[in-house]
Amino acid sequence: MNKITAAITAVGSYVPDYVLSNQVLETLVDTNDEWITTRTGIKERRLLKEEGKGTSYLAIKAAQNLLEKANLDPKEIDLVIMATATPDMPVASTGVYVATQIGATNAFAFDLQAACSSFLYGISTASAYIESGRYKKVLLIGADKMSSIIDYTDRATCIIFGDGGGAVLFEPNTEGLGVQDEILRSDGIGREFLKIEAGGSILPPSEETVKNKQHFVFQDGKTVFKYAVSGMADVSEKIMERNNLSHDDINWLVAHQANKRIIDATASRMGLSEEKVLVNIHRYGNTTSATLPLLLSDFENQLKKGDNIIFAAFGGGFTWGAIYLKWAYNKQN
Repeated sequence: MNKITAAITAVGSYVPDYVLSNQVLETLVDTNDEWITTRTGIKERRLLKEEGKGTSYLAIKAAQNLLEKANLDPKEIDLVIMATATPDMPVASTGVYVATQIGATNAFAFDLQAACSSFLYGISTASAYIESGRYKKVLLIGADKMSSIIDYTDRATCIIFGDGGGAVLFEPNTEGLGVQDEILRSDGIGREFLKIEAGGSILPPSEETVKNKQHFVFQDGKTVFKYAVSGMADVSEKIMERNNLSHDDINWLVAHQANKRIIDATASRMGLSEEKVLVNIHRYGNTTSATLPLLLSDFENQLKKGDNIIFAAFGGGFTWGAIYLKWAYNKQN
């Protein structure tokens, strides 16, 4: 019997309609289009502006897009993994609500939080469930409403983040396609450099924490950049070495869209030419858990069965890693 691997068999995505361009940001904080573009590669990002709608809305829309494209009955889904750093609310799992809303009534669901590495860790988790042989269809969703935790008077963070959602379906494969290998890492040193100080068990919400803006993302940009460049590049290079892959063997780098310079540095260490690097950061900014599935959705037409793909991500905490996957299908137009 051939070994069971976990292959991606469908993708879906959703981004809100409202576009926050660099030109609009120029009216909010002391910055300009050239400064933002040069340092980050970002031109615009999407924001979910409607009252009373959170991350679950983005996730549901992305999942529905996948279900429609794949012509899939949601009742066939065994598990929904919700990768997010911005759940709708504490305690009540956003993934459970999303599963119910999309009609995945036979699935169990949970949230997975590893900051910007959430979706990457989710690939590993979904793969393990599939490889166990117990589950046939695992829906992995990455979605974040970053605008809900961003201070739009803080130039260091408001230029970077956007809102969006993406989804992928994992199914068993016996052709040797799907997830091949992974290197996942974490280091608690990162806790101080990228965080939201208040709202957790150490510093519960109070009038003072709200007044002090401690419920917004804080980022020490230079330190995070330094760790992200070395972390993502290291594991991406290592996973190539471990699987005897040269730069010629790699078809695509699907890297977390945090900063164009970090993506370029990773590609450079891997010896990849620009045309092998999937990039949409200029359109969406950093959508945290949604960057990787949004790339797959945007470039689905170019992905061919058997393509060697390296996923790479870096997130707060710190969390990071790389995953080697063989693409399992050609899109039917």
